[in-house]
Amino acid sequence: MTDPTLRTIADRPPLRRLLGHLAPQRRLVITAVSCSLLNKLFDLAPPALIGLAVDVVVRGQQSLLAGFGISGATNQLGVLALLTMVIWSAESLFEYLYGILWRNLAQTTQHSLRLEAYAHLQRLELAFFEQDSSGRLLSVLNDDINQLERFLDRGANEILQLLTTVLVVGIGMAVIAPGVAVFAYLPIPVILVGSLRFQKRLQPRYRDVRARAGDLAARLSNNIGGMLTIKSFTAEALELERLRGESEAYRQSNARAIRLSAAFIPLIRFAILFAFLAILLVGGFKAVAGELEVGTYSVLVFITQRLLWPLTTLGRTLDDYQRSMASTRRVLDLIDTPIGIRSGPMVLDRRLVRGELRFEAVDFAYDQRPPLLQDFNLVLPAGSTIGIVGSTGSGKSTLVKLLLRLHEHSGGRILLDSRPIETLRLEDLRRAIALVSQDVYLFHGTVAENIAYGSDAADPAAIARAARLAEAASFIEELPHRYETLVGERGQRLSGGQRQRIALARAILKDAPILVLDEATAAVDNDTEAAIQRSLERITRDRTTLVIAHRLSTIRHADRIVVMERGRIVEQGLHDDLLALGGVYTNLWQVQAGERACAS
Repeated sequence: MTDPTLRTIADRPPLRRLLGHLAPQRRLVITAVSCSLLNKLFDLAPPALIGLAVDVVVRGQQSLLAGFGISGATNQLGVLALLTMVIWSAESLFEYLYGILWRNLAQTTQHSLRLEAYAHLQRLELAFFEQDSSGRLLSVLNDDINQLERFLDRGANEILQLLTTVLVVGIGMAVIAPGVAVFAYLPIPVILVGSLRFQKRLQPRYRDVRARAGDLAARLSNNIGGMLTIKSFTAEALELERLRGESEAYRQSNARAIRLSAAFIPLIRFAILFAFLAILLVGGFKAVAGELEVGTYSVLVFITQRLLWPLTTLGRTLDDYQRSMASTRRVLDLIDTPIGIRSGPMVLDRRLVRGELRFEAVDFAYDQRPPLLQDFNLVLPAGSTIGIVGSTGSGKSTLVKLLLRLHEHSGGRILLDSRPIETLRLEDLRRAIALVSQDVYLFHGTVAENIAYGSDAADPAAIARAARLAEAASFIEELPHRYETLVGERGQRLSGGQRQRIALARAILKDAPILVLDEATAAVDNDTEAAIQRSLERITRDRTTLVIAHRLSTIRHADRIVVMERGRIVEQGLHDDLLALGGVYTNLWQVQAGERACAS
């Protein structure tokens, strides 16, 4: 069930949520807003200067400037020229400043939000990534944050200047000619009401656009990652059609939003035309009749255009706003995703860890699945090597996930040196465990960088020693640039066995008191398996080792072998003792021995 507090946060307007995240940059926001407002105030001054100039030419010594003690048309025009230079210079200065400030705010915000979102993403439990797609997450971290950046870079300033124009010009017109100004106000409520209605109808459409963009990104990410499978099954045409469907859904979603937003501007233009014609005619008749000064009429004509014409950009501005708020909601929803597995308070010194592990009456079930572990008990004495075997789905790898707190057990206790693991600092617990899994992940970088991954300040000598212990040094020396050879994305330039040995070297360099091998030899050739077995004989000394194996030869010499079926331990003991039982382990051994005999 969703947490009511989190649901309340997600229901808050995205702009309000965004402002909360902009709080650390309050000074930059205030400065940028101030420069935008000042720029618009100076930008609105020229129509007033034009009115004053017309007033000087028409009325001479009776002009408004003459009332301030400035005599002579020449002096008055000179003062107006000086004011014009000052105002235009100030307008240009503040335009330059707000351009820099809003761009800096946009860049700083996208940088901080991306880091905040990614940092939060790394703290989420493994179940979150199993339920979501990497493509959608990439879309949020890239496209949605970039959409917000574009709005802060331009759209926020446009909204501020539009509001400033309406307020300042509206008040100014009411002061100088209230009887005529009312005609300029008439279309404003129509425009505002129409804008709000359009905004309300646009919001779900742009939310759907961002959702379709996430689906499209997920499809592209999956297909690029699975290109070998696509090619080997000659499924290029199938995947192209699937992509066409996702892309078409994105295009149609955008088209629905565009049709609505595009209809907005023509409607606004007709409302503005009505107001402009009314001012032109009503004001002109009053000026001819002598009821309105010619200079004032000039100001009204120019200022009406300045008041109403910017409203034609309201459609585009609202369009940008809705796009950015849809993206903002997705980014902030990710940041506000609750963390299911919290770190404990207790500091764990890795150097003092003995490595005794206990699973006591542990219960666990994956989400929306029947229980996998029920009242599960297992003891791994410090410094021992324990092998775990069993059929697929028996719960072997689940034990590793629970031990690393990638998932949280629902009942019982898991103890490390008699301390419940949930009381330990999460980073300390994971630093005490070195994992080598069947699905080895190498990062794009050099061989040395991948071996040293996660080990602070590892020197070349230590990296080379770890490679020798993992029996990886021989093939590394034959690579084009040895330890500086790039392995490619996910290590695709290396064979499966080479990747596995680099992963083992990485675990050796970590030098953790607990070593976990999760099906580390399931997908390697016989030579690689033999090399890994020789390495294990050396590196398992004086550390607790948990070996989950598909190939039983890997754990033949373990201190104890545990056989699991459907989340329960059905047999345990030494290799020879288990063979003598003639049970599940014996059947597994005979099947594998038979496969070897057939293969030979």
